[in-house]
Amino acid sequence: MPSKIQCARQSIDKVDREIVKLINKRAELALEVAREKSKNGGKGGGDIYVPSREKEVLKNVIASKKVLGEEALRNIYTEIISACRNLESPTKIAFLGPWATFTHQAAIKNFGSTGYFIPVGSPMEVMMEVESGRAEFGVVPVENSNEGSVNVTLDILVETELKICGEISLKIEQCFIGKDRETKIMRVYSHPHALAQCRNWINRNYPEAELIPVSSTAEAAKKVAKEDFAGAIAGEAAAKIYDLYILKKGIQDSRENFTRFFVLGKISTKPSGKDKTSLVFTVKDKVGALHNILGIFNKNNVNLAKIESRPTKKRAWEYMFFVDFKGHVEDTNIAKTIESLERSCILVKSLGSYQIT
Repeated sequence: MPSKIQCARQSIDKVDREIVKLINKRAELALEVAREKSKNGGKGGGDIYVPSREKEVLKNVIASKKVLGEEALRNIYTEIISACRNLESPTKIAFLGPWATFTHQAAIKNFGSTGYFIPVGSPMEVMMEVESGRAEFGVVPVENSNEGSVNVTLDILVETELKICGEISLKIEQCFIGKDRETKIMRVYSHPHALAQCRNWINRNYPEAELIPVSSTAEAAKKVAKEDFAGAIAGEAAAKIYDLYILKKGIQDSRENFTRFFVLGKISTKPSGKDKTSLVFTVKDKVGALHNILGIFNKNNVNLAKIESRPTKKRAWEYMFFVDFKGHVEDTNIAKTIESLERSCILVKSLGSYQIT
């Protein structure tokens, strides 16, 4: 008589075969949808990648969860969606590199691992890759919950015609990594934000070490792999790629440490009923100008989630205001708000509407 374990394993094998059949059936249906889209509107990333539809699929899957938890189901189905999406043509995604940065991890979280990823050196280069058509989408960091906005990203959003078509929230766990477990640490490399996020831990453990800012946490790991007496603050993925030891996990001063990323592209997303819009405006230089502008949002029942100022860099002490608010540019009250802003402001630019994560 076969044991219970043998029976269970035989049943697992049978279920696995059925799962593969169903995944292949799903892939065939995805290709059928892609062919119909090609007939109706031509090929392109905007036709293949539909953020609202992919989020709807994930929502439906998660709602039916039983044994597996939400994160496990999300990870599994993100990869299934990614594999099906890329059957016709691999989605090209530029990101702030190098490999194993948190931006790289955010890109994989959103698009799955099947896409064609292009690491570049700055948010500006991400924008240029997408504008030129060498990439269909770009992923850039925009804000950390502890260290605030990534100003260079805000600045390029004003200059580009690309739209924000998605946002990604990634929990950041910083690790201290080195070439071996016994090395003496004289230098600590990391991105300036990561150094700031781990300030207390560094002061307690390596108060004498020289702190050296670099372009990314992954770049810090890359340097440590080539140097003695050095450590890096980076993510677990960077340690794996550069074959380094994780000396301590979770060294960030705050447990609630998240970074928000934007997905940039040439597509405009459709309303989903659960959307956010980002917009920038410049007010006229007169008493009460900003107060009056904020009154427009209140009058139209628009819920402001964030407001932040940045210098215009065109005239001293002149500022742009970046705002995030709930709603889609095609919603009636949002459209009215933007019309009123255009009558009252020097500059108004919608940066994009996207589904709330």
